[in-house]
Amino acid sequence: MADTSLPAFNRETRAKYTESPNPTFSYGQKVDATEEGKKWLEGEKAGWTVVDPSKEDARRIYTLMISGIIPRPIAFVSSVSETGVENLAPFSWFNQVSHSPPLISVSISQLPDGGLKDTADNIKKTKQFTVNIISEPFIENANITSLDSPREVSEWGISGLTKAPSIHVKAPRVKESAFSMECELFQAVDIVHPDTGVKTATLVLGLVKYFHLRNDVLNERGLVDFTKLRPIGRIGDISYTRVGDGFRLPRPAWATEGAKIQEQLKSTL
Repeated sequence: MADTSLPAFNRETRAKYTESPNPTFSYGQKVDATEEGKKWLEGEKAGWTVVDPSKEDARRIYTLMISGIIPRPIAFVSSVSETGVENLAPFSWFNQVSHSPPLISVSISQLPDGGLKDTADNIKKTKQFTVNIISEPFIENANITSLDSPREVSEWGISGLTKAPSIHVKAPRVKESAFSMECELFQAVDIVHPDTGVKTATLVLGLVKYFHLRNDVLNERGLVDFTKLRPIGRIGDISYTRVGDGFRLPRPAWATEGAKIQEQLKSTL
């Protein structure tokens, strides 16, 4: 149900590259050297809240983490059960692990009754799945798959999304996704609480066997252009975000910058 108290989605906004927040930064420069930096540091006057996870309810820690570790990319995971039931679900505890070999990670929490979610169960048993990146035009289609439907009910039908055949794995890709990965299970790690001994999640490491890239989201170097992909991320509670403007900051190399850095630091002593 749409929230009619909110302004309409701004369809005219398109991400672009801008200069960095502090383009005049120099080595050793303090944060309060800029007006924006000064205002940011003023916030410390409000004090700090320190949270000890061992003294808090697990749900409180969950909501705290998803509100502060942001934005989070979303793995839109397609999997198939041993009996052939196709599952589709989004997970925002997701990221890349290494490029050689190409590994991604997806953390899947346990069900309230302690059992495995369909996605974790399917991946553990079949060793195969796909991860699809969600873009703005089909976020509602993807979000609806988070419904707690019965195990025997596939989310594909209610999503309105289209299955695309994979090359290496049985699980289909999401055709509407402009960036998809076919994955084999590399390792499944059971996360067990050190105090209670209770299993709370499954960390899935997936070995990417194939990438599927839609040509219209690629730049001249054959890499994904985020302004064309228009990916969606998760922030706190039930909130999503889209990618805003980007800026480029080159990584300095000591071979070319070392002498300059040392000279600059001497002048600040």
